[in-house]
This record gives sequence, structure tokens and C-alpha cells, in this order.
Amino acid sequence: MLTSLALIFLVGLAAAALCARIGLPRIIGMLLSGMLLGPYVLGLLDPSILSISADLRRMALVIILMKAGLSLNIADLKRIGRPALLMSFLPALFELLAVVLLAPRIFGVTALEAAILGAVLSAVSPAVVVPRMVALIEERRGTGKAIPQLILAGASLDDVFVIVLFSSFMAMAQGNSVGVSSFLSIPVSMISGILLGALTGALLAWFFASRHARGKSIRSSVKVILLLGVAFLLLAAEEMLKGRLPLSGLLAVMSMSLTLAMRSAPCVVVRLKAKFGKLWLAAEAILFVLVGAAVDIRYTMSAGLGAVLLIALALVFRSAGVLLCLPGTPLTRRERLYCVIAYLPKATVQAAIGSVPLSMGLPCGSLVLSVSVLAILITAPLGAIFMDMTRDCLLEAEP
Repeated sequence: MLTSLALIFLVGLAAAALCARIGLPRIIGMLLSGMLLGPYVLGLLDPSILSISADLRRMALVIILMKAGLSLNIADLKRIGRPALLMSFLPALFELLAVVLLAPRIFGVTALEAAILGAVLSAVSPAVVVPRMVALIEERRGTGKAIPQLILAGASLDDVFVIVLFSSFMAMAQGNSVGVSSFLSIPVSMISGILLGALTGALLAWFFASRHARGKSIRSSVKVILLLGVAFLLLAAEEMLKGRLPLSGLLAVMSMSLTLAMRSAPCVVVRLKAKFGKLWLAAEAILFVLVGAAVDIRYTMSAGLGAVLLIALALVFRSAGVLLCLPGTPLTRRERLYCVIAYLPKATVQAAIGSVPLSMGLPCGSLVLSVSVLAILITAPLGAIFMDMTRDCLLEAEP
């Protein structure tokens, strides 16, 4: 395992630096190095690290979501309100409907199999989007109209919506009944996650402040360790409460860090953001290299041109869904175009659940995995490139 970690850091960071040198996003180098090191090409990564790959990727996501929560401003979230809520489900719903309409004609699958494929495809990648939105907030680009906050909030909720739909469709495909309660779990999981995170963040802020008032301040490094421990417990709570109370662990993590930022002194928040920023340097390599390692390129060619056509048309529908979320906002055409671009990348969710239908023995399993792999290879690099290339010309910097 130590050798595998060494390869992840050294090869991943070297490839990222090379891509940055030639003007490409760093994640492209990390994804490609993961594919090269992974079990489907050179097979240099130890099976023990691949077996915990999903957990390691979630840990890395926790770090960037903590930093995102510390960077958000509750006033900005109140200001964007309705569009953020619409962005959490409308673009994904449009893409899902596009796949349900088009996949049976292109691949000859049933409507239910098309719905499963659409649920896998329609999630935006927080791993690609969140770090860029955090960087925009820190550079105060687009923040005058709360554009990065809008995208950040919507993308974080989007995955909850999609994963619940995917679970429901899978249950239907396996012959299990799905009732109204399955779909009611979507808003319940969001609300419970936000409330639990807010309560946890408020308790942590009180604890840190009370220690400081008694002259027993906790070092920032220790606070980071404590926060990570609590965040991992929130993720574990999602699993422990499954079947009893729907709960979004990732939303709870972001809500916790947002509440902590609201109730802490600005100097404390600045130090915590800096600490999480340093942790992200290592977590980023782990996340994207392991996402690349999860990509089974053997299935890429089997998808064919029909898969490329489906992905492209579905993204057109998704883009229309994004634009329908924005009427009534003060965003210009350029700023709305950036919102569309930011909602293109796919990686994390597709790598996590793309292989589930195949492992469950569903007839559409091979197709779902093939199209998921192709979606990652096409949209993650292109989405990252377009976001990085257009940010300066489409978004205004605050003075």
C-alpha cells in the first residue's frame, strides 16, 4: 500500500505539473495517471488501496467541502435563494429525461434501463466543480452576483437528488416496489443533513470559543483534526441511519463548516481555510488519481459513437435546464454561459455508481458502465478546461 501511495502522489503530482505547464487543468494529468497506474492498464496499484478507494475519495471530498463551507457567506446564499434550489434538481432532471427519451432509440433499451443510465449520467461532479468555485470565491471573481456560491450550492445538492433517483430505479429493476416515500426522501435527506450539520457546527464553535475564553485555546492544526473527525462521523451517520432517516452526509459536512464560519472570529476562519487548503494539495491527488484508476477503459470502445451522441444531446438538455433556473436573476448572458459550462463535468458519481448495475447482473449493466466511462473521459477534462479558460472573460472580478 505504501508503494501505491507513493505512486499516487509522485506520478499524479508530476502529471498535474506537466499539464499545468502546457496550459491544461491539473486534474487531467491526475486522471490520466490514475488510468495508467490502475488495474486496467499497468496494474501498479495495490488491491488493498483499490478496495478502500471509494472511502479515500469521500475523505478527499470532505476536505474540499469543508473548505467550501468555510468560504461561503450565508448572506450570499439567502440572496441567491430560488435559483440555487432549482439548480439542485432541474438540470439533472432535464438530462435524465433526455436519456429516457433518446437511449431506447439509440441502444434499444427499455425505459427503465434508460432511466438507470440517465440517473448515473445526470450527476455533476463536485470533485471538479467545487475546488474551482472555492478558488473563484477567494479571488472575488463573480462574487458580486454570488455566481460561484450559486453553482457551489446547486452542485452540492444535485448529487443527493440523483443518487436517490438511481437507488429508486435500481429497486424497480430488481422487482422491488418503490413508493412515494422513496422520492420524499430527497428533500428529507437535504433538510436533515443541513440541520444536523448546522447544529454540529454551532456546538463546535461554542466549544472552541469557550476554550479560548478560559485561556486554553486549541491550535488551528488540532481544530482541523477535530473537524475532520466530526465530518467523518457525519458521513458514517448517513450509513447508520439508512432505512430509518434519510440524511445527506456531504451536505451535513458543508452545513457544519458554514455554521462554524458564521459563529467564529474571522481570523479563526482564515487560519482554518489555509489549513484545509494545504490538506487539499494531497487530497486532490488521491481523489483524481483514484477516480482515474476506477475508470475501466476496456468498456470505452464498446460504447461506440451512439454513446458519444447520447452524452452530447443529454448535455444540451442539461444546459437548457441550467438556463431555465436563471430567469429573474441579474446575471448577464456571459455569466449564464459560465453557469452552463460549470454544470458539464462528470467524474465522481459516475466512477462510484457506474459499475453497480453490472455488478447487480442487470442486462443494461455493461452499457451503463461503458457510457459512464466515456462521460468521465469526455466531460471531466473538457469541463475543467472550459471553466479555466472562460472564467476571466465571462466573470467580473470585484475590486
